[in-house]
Amino acid sequence: MAGGPAPEPSERPLLRRFDQRLNELIAALYPDERRRPGYARLAKEIRETTGGAISGTYLWELATGKKRNVTLEQLDVLAEFFGVPPEYFLNEETAARVNSQLKLATALRDSRVRNLALRAEGLSPESLDALLIMVQEARRVQNLASVDDQDRTDRTDRTAAPDGGPAGTSGSTA
Repeated sequence: MAGGPAPEPSERPLLRRFDQRLNELIAALYPDERRRPGYARLAKEIRETTGGAISGTYLWELATGKKRNVTLEQLDVLAEFFGVPPEYFLNEETAARVNSQLKLATALRDSRVRNLALRAEGLSPESLDALLIMVQEARRVQNLASVDDQDRTDRTDRTAAPDGGPAGTSGSTA
């Protein structure tokens, strides 16, 4: 082994992001914070669904970053329960792809979003572009980030301020 001091946990991006990714999965599965189960109940659901052993305390420690020594078995259990590949916790590209899918699934839970998407099918490319411009303008009026900006932020380090990223370039109208 090489000499010198061991890196601080904050210098290890994989460790720093594990708790963030676990929390994103919990939020995606239970978007309503008021109905989100506590860690003990969530651990029980995980055990009942996967047969894998994980305690509520350990789950809380992983989600808050207090513990960072997840075993491969526990990683596999968490991935199975949340329906993501184990690489989600370890690989930036996999995490970005899964997060995009989770955002789409979360958006489609809203019947109004689904209704809008279904009614837009079959429209000409020009009409779809006009709708996208209207949605982008509505987002701007409500001080919401543009979807292009959100996608770019999701692909970069999430420790940056939400408004600190570069402006969107592909299809951005704002």
